[in-house]
Amino acid sequence: MPKTRILIADDHAVLREGMRNLLERERDLEVVGEASDGDEAVRLGIKLKPDVVLMDIVMPKLGGVEATKLIKQASPATAILVLTAYSDIRYIIGLLEAGACGYLLKSARGHDIIGAIRAVRSGDSVLDPVITRKLLERAIGPAKGSVEAGARGLLSPREIEVLRLAARGMSNKDIAKQLFLTVRTVKAHFTNTFNKMGVGSRTEAIVKGLKEGYITLDDVPSGIESE
Repeated sequence: MPKTRILIADDHAVLREGMRNLLERERDLEVVGEASDGDEAVRLGIKLKPDVVLMDIVMPKLGGVEATKLIKQASPATAILVLTAYSDIRYIIGLLEAGACGYLLKSARGHDIIGAIRAVRSGDSVLDPVITRKLLERAIGPAKGSVEAGARGLLSPREIEVLRLAARGMSNKDIAKQLFLTVRTVKAHFTNTFNKMGVGSRTEAIVKGLKEGYITLDDVPSGIESE
């Protein structure tokens, strides 16, 4: 299997160096570039089209939100994984709305970061269900989510079923067990769904699926009351 190609975008050289050393110990991971500011992140993201970008929020010249938007516009298949010191939900949702597929705090352990990269690459989620719910409510409003006419014409019934289970926060393994499928088949359904919807992650697929009527907010765990 080809290595997962990673771009590190952070304005702190020590963090980039440490992250590169951590990731390149893994046989399946490869750091293909480093960016010290938002402009460079966009330039390298468009040029290199990495599988995953580790994106900081606050950087010189261009912030992480705008950099994420521009990279996703040019390379929809690139997954943006936010690595940040900020736990404020407003920062997190802003990046998710821009197209990021998940987030980790910089206090996360090395094996958690490696696991998150592998999860994103395989189509699993690295997003708390409560955050997902808040993102979806903000994206379309809690009163929406009804099925629109013709909205189901793109995805197959099985792909919609897989997307609904993903919206509940289930992993590929759990979805496979629920539907009596293999994990490989579930991954194939996600690949087909991403291609059909023009997205690069399950978070984007869930947001778009909600907007287009494939799923509703009833499919997403509320966890806690919305603010």
